[in-house]
Amino acid sequence: MAAGNRDDLQQYCLNVARRAARAAAGLMRVSGAAKQQWLGRGAQLLGQRAEALVEANRLDLAAAPDFGLTDAQIDRLRLTPERIDAMAAGMEEVAALPEPIGEIISSSVRPNGLSVQKVRVPLGVIFFIYESRPNVTADAAALCVKSGNAVILRGGKEAAHSNAAIVEVLAEAAAEAGLPGDAVQFVTTTDREAVGHFLRMPEYIDVTIPRGGKSLIRRVSEEARMPVIKHYAGNCHVYVDRAADPDLAERLVVNSKCHRLGVCNAAESLVIHADVADALLPRIGKALVGQGIELRGDERTRKLLPEATAATEEDYGTEYLAPVMSVKVVDSLNEAIEHINRYGSRHTDAIVTRELDAAREFATRIDSSAVMINASTRLNDGGQFGLGAEIGISTDKFHARGPCGINELTSYKYVAHGTGQLRE
Repeated sequence: MAAGNRDDLQQYCLNVARRAARAAAGLMRVSGAAKQQWLGRGAQLLGQRAEALVEANRLDLAAAPDFGLTDAQIDRLRLTPERIDAMAAGMEEVAALPEPIGEIISSSVRPNGLSVQKVRVPLGVIFFIYESRPNVTADAAALCVKSGNAVILRGGKEAAHSNAAIVEVLAEAAAEAGLPGDAVQFVTTTDREAVGHFLRMPEYIDVTIPRGGKSLIRRVSEEARMPVIKHYAGNCHVYVDRAADPDLAERLVVNSKCHRLGVCNAAESLVIHADVADALLPRIGKALVGQGIELRGDERTRKLLPEATAATEEDYGTEYLAPVMSVKVVDSLNEAIEHINRYGSRHTDAIVTRELDAAREFATRIDSSAVMINASTRLNDGGQFGLGAEIGISTDKFHARGPCGINELTSYKYVAHGTGQLRE
């Protein structure tokens, strides 16, 4: 879309939103079987078009230095045959999930014979704004359409060629399956003002989901005139308790931090009990440094890890998405919990312990969307939790929290069946 002026841009956004609203209305009449056909065919076409998708991705990778992307961000942007296979597998996993729309969540019969059912329904139109991860395009489209929603996709400009190529494949599959052609739309303009236009269209867009940095989410939250499902920063912690298994502690910390640096469920901070710090911190620190991680810690940490630099208040509250990790030595489980709740982002936090009471206390008091007990923070993921793909990990508390799969992209309505009952 070549917007000649602001009026052209506004009209473009209005047309996209109107088409999405019409598509959402059309999806209400689409059968679960047709959606299954679209998902299956879409997965098949992604595999068949892998070479073309990689070629489109090369154009984005070539331009990445001009956008000042870090190594971690470039890794998130990169499409490989393996990642394309994973995208296709994600669509197949979503296809295998039960059809959500029309599900009777609960039902009851009142004393007067009135039958009351709580029925799952779509949200309508979802405006999804996300960062430079092309695989998210397929995940989001699959989840939104499976849950009966039309989606407007606004990916980062850094992945424009990749996203456009993926949506083209999905549109071809939609046409074959008989889905509304505008059920999945890709915003073709990179003009940032387009986001503002969409955020001011509550008559067409039912919910906005931003997935990106703090500045994007803050902007969307402030400007949106419709509900927002927020995905704030992933400042995730691993707490090594005094009763931790040493081998398990090392493996979990390294996996949580090093498996992939540029993702929201990567651990950014290590908290360790003083009773085991002398024995375990040098060992865990050596393993992290061996993976190229820079450590920043408090005074007690630096005595045990001479290679660590001094941590600031800002360090403890930072989502690095980079080979940096903060470290804190604490004297008790209570101090660990207070530290995590103070500096964390309510995303994902883990405890390594062999004491059931400590695990229960941690799980009860840590105020995050997911608490992992003797498991890596990297497992807080829709696919890993059996939800199929995910459209994001919400740190909100209302409606949707944690990995957002198909059920989190639905609402409900009450349907009451009567035989002539009147209000007395």
